[in-house]
Amino acid sequence: MELAASLSEAAGDFYQRGWALGTSGNFSAVVSREPLRLVITASGMDKGRLTADQFVEVDGDGKVVVGKGRPSDETKLHLTIVRQRPAMAVLHTHSVWSTVLSSLSDLSANDGIEIAGYEMLKGLAGVRTHEHREWLPILDNSQDMNELSRELEELLQRRPDAHGVLLRGHGLYTWGQSVSEARRHVEILEFLLEVVGRTHFASRLMA
Repeated sequence: MELAASLSEAAGDFYQRGWALGTSGNFSAVVSREPLRLVITASGMDKGRLTADQFVEVDGDGKVVVGKGRPSDETKLHLTIVRQRPAMAVLHTHSVWSTVLSSLSDLSANDGIEIAGYEMLKGLAGVRTHEHREWLPILDNSQDMNELSRELEELLQRRPDAHGVLLRGHGLYTWGQSVSEARRHVEILEFLLEVVGRTHFASRLMA
Protein backbone atom coordinates (compact mmCIF):
# COMPACT_ATOMS: atom_id res chain seq x y z
CA MET A 1 0.00 0.00 0.00
CA GLU A 2 1.32 3.44 -0.95
CA LEU A 3 0.43 5.01 2.40
CA ALA A 4 2.24 2.29 4.35
CA ALA A 5 5.28 2.66 2.10
CA SER A 6 5.36 6.42 2.72
CA LEU A 7 5.06 5.91 6.47
CA SER A 8 7.80 3.27 6.56
CA GLU A 9 10.08 5.63 4.63
CA ALA A 10 9.41 8.36 7.20
CA ALA A 11 10.08 5.92 10.04
CA GLY A 12 13.46 4.99 8.56
CA ASP A 13 14.41 8.66 8.30
CA PHE A 14 13.31 9.36 11.87
CA TYR A 15 15.31 6.34 13.09
CA GLN A 16 18.43 7.69 11.40
CA ARG A 17 17.93 11.02 13.14
CA GLY A 18 17.45 9.40 16.56
CA TRP A 19 13.79 10.34 16.81
CA ALA A 20 12.31 6.80 16.76
CA LEU A 21 14.86 4.30 18.02
CA GLY A 22 14.12 0.63 18.58
CA THR A 23 10.39 -0.05 18.70
CA SER A 24 9.50 3.48 19.83
CA GLY A 25 7.08 5.71 17.94
CA ASN A 26 4.04 4.94 15.84
CA PHE A 27 2.74 6.26 12.53
CA SER A 28 -0.63 6.29 10.81
CA ALA A 29 -2.49 7.64 7.79
CA VAL A 30 -6.18 7.89 6.95
CA VAL A 31 -7.34 5.40 4.32
CA SER A 32 -10.95 6.65 4.38
CA ARG A 33 -13.14 8.96 6.45
CA GLU A 34 -16.51 7.28 5.88
CA PRO A 35 -16.16 4.75 7.29
CA LEU A 36 -13.07 5.77 9.26
CA ARG A 37 -10.09 3.56 8.45
CA LEU A 38 -6.46 4.04 9.43
CA VAL A 39 -3.32 2.27 8.34
CA ILE A 40 -1.04 2.18 11.40
CA THR A 41 2.15 0.52 12.55
CA ALA A 42 1.77 -2.89 14.13
CA SER A 43 2.94 -3.04 17.73
CA GLY A 44 6.55 -3.88 18.59
CA MET A 45 8.15 -3.22 15.20
CA ASP A 46 11.72 -1.94 14.89
CA LYS A 47 11.36 1.49 13.31
CA GLY A 48 14.80 1.32 11.73
CA ARG A 49 13.72 -1.70 9.70
CA LEU A 50 10.04 -0.99 9.26
CA THR A 51 8.48 -2.28 6.04
CA ALA A 52 5.12 -1.65 4.41
CA ASP A 53 3.84 -5.10 5.39
CA GLN A 54 4.33 -4.29 9.09
CA PHE A 55 1.25 -2.06 9.11
CA VAL A 56 -2.35 -3.00 9.77
CA GLU A 57 -5.60 -1.30 8.81
CA VAL A 58 -7.99 -0.54 11.65
CA ASP A 59 -11.56 0.72 11.86
CA GLY A 60 -12.92 3.58 13.95
CA ASP A 61 -12.86 1.38 17.06
CA GLY A 62 -9.22 0.43 16.55
CA LYS A 63 -10.00 -3.13 15.47
CA VAL A 64 -7.87 -4.72 12.74
CA VAL A 65 -9.75 -5.13 9.46
CA VAL A 66 -6.77 -5.78 7.15
CA GLY A 67 -3.37 -7.25 7.92
CA LYS A 68 -1.76 -9.36 10.60
CA GLY A 69 -0.55 -8.33 14.02
CA ARG A 70 -1.70 -6.11 16.85
CA PRO A 71 -2.05 -2.37 16.16
CA SER A 72 0.02 0.11 18.12
CA ASP A 73 -1.02 0.43 21.77
CA GLU A 74 -1.62 4.13 21.09
CA THR A 75 -4.07 3.63 18.21
CA LYS A 76 -6.83 5.38 20.16
CA LEU A 77 -4.73 8.55 20.31
CA HIS A 78 -4.32 8.51 16.52
CA LEU A 79 -8.07 8.05 16.09
CA THR A 80 -8.75 10.94 18.47
CA ILE A 81 -6.45 13.26 16.52
CA VAL A 82 -7.94 12.50 13.11
CA ARG A 83 -11.42 13.05 14.53
CA GLN A 84 -10.48 16.41 16.04
CA ARG A 85 -8.30 17.71 13.21
CA PRO A 86 -8.53 17.67 9.39
CA ALA A 87 -5.49 15.39 9.53
CA MET A 88 -4.70 12.63 7.07
CA ALA A 89 -1.54 11.45 8.84
CA VAL A 90 -0.37 11.30 12.48
CA LEU A 91 3.27 10.78 13.44
CA HIS A 92 4.62 10.08 16.93
CA THR A 93 8.33 10.32 17.74
CA HIS A 94 10.40 9.61 20.86
CA SER A 95 13.34 12.00 20.57
CA VAL A 96 15.73 12.88 23.38
CA TRP A 97 14.73 16.56 23.30
CA SER A 98 10.97 16.01 23.36
CA THR A 99 11.40 13.57 26.23
CA VAL A 100 13.68 15.84 28.27
CA LEU A 101 11.91 19.16 27.69
CA SER A 102 8.45 17.80 28.42
CA SER A 103 9.79 16.63 31.80
CA LEU A 104 11.53 19.84 32.92
CA SER A 105 9.39 21.62 35.49
CA ASP A 106 10.96 25.04 34.85
CA LEU A 107 10.12 24.85 31.15
CA SER A 108 6.78 23.07 31.27
CA ALA A 109 5.27 24.37 34.52
CA ASN A 110 2.21 25.65 32.68
CA ASP A 111 1.56 22.32 30.96
CA GLY A 112 3.14 23.45 27.73
CA ILE A 113 6.15 25.00 26.04
CA GLU A 114 6.01 28.26 24.14
CA ILE A 115 8.22 28.58 21.06
CA ALA A 116 8.48 32.01 19.43
CA GLY A 117 10.71 34.14 17.25
CA TYR A 118 12.27 31.44 15.06
CA GLU A 119 12.21 31.43 11.26
CA MET A 120 11.61 27.67 11.24
CA LEU A 121 8.12 28.24 12.65
CA LYS A 122 7.09 29.19 9.12
CA GLY A 123 7.37 25.51 8.21
CA LEU A 124 4.19 24.83 10.19
CA ALA A 125 0.95 24.85 8.21
CA GLY A 126 -0.69 28.28 8.20
CA VAL A 127 2.22 30.10 9.85
CA ARG A 128 3.48 33.06 7.82
CA THR A 129 5.85 34.88 10.17
CA HIS A 130 8.70 34.14 12.57
CA GLU A 131 6.83 36.29 15.10
CA HIS A 132 4.32 33.47 15.53
CA ARG A 133 4.03 32.01 19.02
CA GLU A 134 3.57 28.26 18.98
CA TRP A 135 2.24 26.62 22.12
CA LEU A 136 3.08 22.92 22.47
CA PRO A 137 0.69 21.54 25.11
CA ILE A 138 1.89 18.76 27.42
CA LEU A 139 -0.27 15.90 28.64
CA ASP A 140 0.77 13.62 31.48
CA ASN A 141 1.46 10.18 30.08
CA SER A 142 -0.71 7.24 31.10
CA GLN A 143 -1.11 3.55 30.35
CA ASP A 144 -4.88 4.03 30.42
CA MET A 145 -5.49 4.77 26.74
CA ASN A 146 -9.21 5.44 27.22
CA GLU A 147 -8.54 8.16 29.77
CA LEU A 148 -5.57 9.56 27.84
CA SER A 149 -7.67 9.71 24.66
CA ARG A 150 -10.38 11.61 26.50
CA GLU A 151 -7.85 14.10 27.87
CA LEU A 152 -6.29 14.49 24.43
CA GLU A 153 -9.70 15.17 22.88
CA GLU A 154 -10.41 17.89 25.45
CA LEU A 155 -6.98 19.44 24.92
CA LEU A 156 -7.36 19.56 21.13
CA GLN A 157 -10.73 21.24 21.53
CA ARG A 158 -9.20 23.85 23.86
CA ARG A 159 -6.18 24.43 21.60
CA PRO A 160 -7.43 24.44 17.99
CA ASP A 161 -4.26 26.30 16.96
CA ALA A 162 -1.82 23.63 18.17
CA HIS A 163 0.29 21.81 15.58
CA GLY A 164 1.45 19.15 18.01
CA VAL A 165 1.19 17.71 21.52
CA LEU A 166 3.84 16.40 23.90
CA LEU A 167 3.28 13.47 26.23
CA ARG A 168 5.29 14.16 29.35
CA GLY A 169 8.54 12.20 29.45
CA HIS A 170 7.44 10.35 26.34
CA GLY A 171 7.48 12.18 23.03
CA LEU A 172 5.85 14.29 20.32
CA TYR A 173 2.60 13.82 18.40
CA THR A 174 2.01 15.90 15.30
CA TRP A 175 -0.12 15.59 12.20
CA GLY A 176 -0.78 16.96 8.73
CA GLN A 177 -3.14 16.88 5.78
CA SER A 178 -0.76 14.44 4.09
CA VAL A 179 2.10 12.19 5.13
CA SER A 180 4.56 14.69 3.68
CA GLU A 181 3.05 17.60 5.65
CA ALA A 182 3.04 15.59 8.89
CA ARG A 183 6.65 14.59 8.22
CA ARG A 184 7.57 18.25 7.73
CA HIS A 185 5.91 19.12 11.02
CA VAL A 186 8.00 16.48 12.79
CA GLU A 187 11.16 17.96 11.30
CA ILE A 188 10.19 21.52 12.21
CA LEU A 189 9.05 20.77 15.75
CA GLU A 190 11.98 18.47 16.54
CA PHE A 191 14.38 21.17 15.30
CA LEU A 192 12.67 23.81 17.44
CA LEU A 193 12.62 21.59 20.52
CA GLU A 194 16.35 21.02 20.17
CA VAL A 195 16.96 24.77 19.78
CA VAL A 196 14.87 25.49 22.89
CA GLY A 197 16.66 22.77 24.82
CA ARG A 198 20.17 23.79 23.84
CA THR A 199 19.39 27.45 24.54
CA HIS A 200 17.91 26.59 27.94
CA PHE A 201 20.89 24.54 29.09
CA ALA A 202 23.43 27.00 27.67
CA SER A 203 21.80 29.88 29.57
CA ARG A 204 21.95 27.89 32.80
CA LEU A 205 25.65 27.16 32.29
CA MET A 206 26.34 30.85 31.70
CA ALA A 207 24.30 32.06 34.68
